[in-house]
Amino acid sequence: MRLDRLLVYLRFARTRSAACKIIERQSFRRNRLHVKRVSENVVVGDVLTFMQGDTVRVIEVLSLPDRRTSAAAAKDYFRELG
Repeated sequence: MRLDRLLVYLRFARTRSAACKIIERQSFRRNRLHVKRVSENVVVGDVLTFMQGDTVRVIEVLSLPDRRTSAAAAKDYFRELG
């Protein structure tokens, strides 16, 4: 699944363009490596590190959603690590 789409589905961003801005700030990492493209694929088990507001979020992807769900249901797809 594309990284920008995953951020929308997990409700870290409202739109794909907002997700692209989060990724393009140069502060987004996937498995400790800087993300260079918003279209990078994410797989189950990947660890994502990014800034959300003033907070650093570190999450592990547990499964990939098929669509955008409610905020409560979105938490079933990832686990906070930090």
